Amino acid sequence: MALFAAVLLSLSVAESQKLKVYISADMEGITGVVHSDQTTSASGEYAMARRWMTDDVNAAVLGAIDAGATEIVVNDSHGDMRNIIAGDLHPGASLISGTAKPMGMMEGIDASFDAVLFVGYHAKAGTANATLDHTISSATVYSIKINGIEMPELGINALVAGCYNIPVVMVSGDKAVCEQTKEILGQKVLTAQVKEAIGRVAAKHLPFESARKLIRQQAKSGIEKRKDATIYKLSAPYVFELSYLRTSQADNAMSVPGVKRVGARSIQIESGEYIAGYKFLRGMISLGRDN
Repeated sequence: MALFAAVLLSLSVAESQKLKVYISADMEGITGVVHSDQTTSASGEYAMARRWMTDDVNAAVLGAIDAGATEIVVNDSHGDMRNIIAGDLHPGASLISGTAKPMGMMEGIDASFDAVLFVGYHAKAGTANATLDHTISSATVYSIKINGIEMPELGINALVAGCYNIPVVMVSGDKAVCEQTKEILGQKVLTAQVKEAIGRVAAKHLPFESARKLIRQQAKSGIEKRKDATIYKLSAPYVFELSYLRTSQADNAMSVPGVKRVGARSIQIESGEYIAGYKFLRGMISLGRDN
């Protein structure tokens, strides 16, 4: 019995020492990135930006390791989601890449994680002095509101984490997205401002080494302070309002059951469960891309 109790105690201690960290990585907010030529695979500048993205993500991974993370999952969340150079990702992290993925930018998240980091994120569509501002799809989306609140991607995705009672503890990107992080998720969420936009396609950057040090430090501090962070939630039912760029996109959306027209280019969907509504929203955005 004593041996059995000792084994149980050992397992309990090991379980308590587990620390799982989830990282969702976008590209527009990466150090050095200012133009879509750098975020599009067909461009000659893309290879360089992939390296920058990998380095920013590795800085966050190192911060998680510094904080005691025992498992780290990185989800490549930009475009075709094959941007991070897989062979150069820190060996302490596993990588989810490619698309389509049912949960998109939050693929792989579940209740086993303890903290979420957003790396390389950007401000919502229509934000002044914000690097490559958009919301999910610059070819489709004018704005997205959830329960009446206009959301950037960080808010939409933080609500996914909230469904699993996981806090977002750090966001890196430009000054605009860092400000929106504080507005939406609260002042306790740490940010790593790696650049300040000058209009939409220019920015003043931190030196690369300084930016990576900042991301690493803020990731570490955010994870260590995770119990103080606010878990972002809204009350059900969840009302998603998607405003397309063009009226034709809203026209075609009306062929889908459960969709309500609320404006010339705006539709509304409602769900009692956030994850179901999130997937529905993603489907309606994808439908709009074909028009």
